[in-house]
Amino acid sequence: MAYQENISIQTSGHRHLQDITELVAEVLQRSGLETGLVNVFNVGSTASIGTIEFEPGLQADFPEILDQLIPPNNEYGHEKAWQDGNGHSHLQATWLGPSLTVPVAAGRLVLGTWQQIFHLECDVRPRTRRIVVTAVGE
Repeated sequence: MAYQENISIQTSGHRHLQDITELVAEVLQRSGLETGLVNVFNVGSTASIGTIEFEPGLQADFPEILDQLIPPNNEYGHEKAWQDGNGHSHLQATWLGPSLTVPVAAGRLVLGTWQQIFHLECDVRPRTRRIVVTAVGE
């Protein structure tokens, strides 16, 4: 069996980290799936999906360390070609990846106690994001 829904979220721009675990769990519940996998995919090239312990320290640290590793600047080839201020956004999102697959057991997401699903906006402006959630199994 396969089930798919789109989730729409609003971001405030670069570094906006959101906990989307409950939104994904609600889609899983509507799917009726008991055992299988759920894939969570951000549509677009300047945001990412992953897991983190969603607590205030990491909510601040994670985007900060990402900007240290891939800092906003005008030296990227993308900036030289497009001058749109988001070369680092593409690189950060590509490095982290657009999707996550989570196992499902007994109708629930198999996540650790301190493990939540996040969406990170890497783009420089607020965006309305479409996230495709696909549940596969039985």
